[in-house]
Amino acid sequence: MSSNLGKTIDKVLADTRSDESDVRSATAPHQHDFPYDREEEAQVTRREFCNFLGLTSAALFVGAAGFAGKAAFDARRTPQLPPSKIEGAETLAPGSSLNFRYPTAKDSAILVRTLDGELHAFGQKCTHLSCPVYFERAHQRLECPCHDGAFDAKTGNVLYGPPPRPLDPISLEVRADGEVWAVGREAGSSEVLL
Repeated sequence: MSSNLGKTIDKVLADTRSDESDVRSATAPHQHDFPYDREEEAQVTRREFCNFLGLTSAALFVGAAGFAGKAAFDARRTPQLPPSKIEGAETLAPGSSLNFRYPTAKDSAILVRTLDGELHAFGQKCTHLSCPVYFERAHQRLECPCHDGAFDAKTGNVLYGPPPRPLDPISLEVRADGEVWAVGREAGSSEVLL
């Protein structure tokens, strides 16, 4: 049996068609079963590849520049938020706070009257993970109970904790009759919210 194996190995090694260095001569007997003309195969030249790569890169750059331009244009526009009366703000005692909604019914906000009688308003969502902040009377600051963050009640600046930026300030207007109105809201990083 080993002699048959040896003869078969010799036969395979002697067959010139099995030489991988000449693929065309090895596949020639089977060409009529699998017609494939290698001469007509589409070859991509380096120049064509570089042209394709250059055009694709240019298209991506133009698209990204368009998005950046739109974002810059939108950032320059200041949206006009409707003024809203803060009910009960005129009777708020110094050193206390009042929750209200602004600019929409879905947006919670907090109004603080500091011990010196000044009014300050901020968006109630912590800038870390959007937990609602509350006014801590004992320390006269806004605190976030979720991750122990704190904000200055006058400026909204971060005092300590994980929040990355100040609270979003809300512009206030005290009218002649003593009513307090919310008239605008900005992001704590000087970007205007939409």
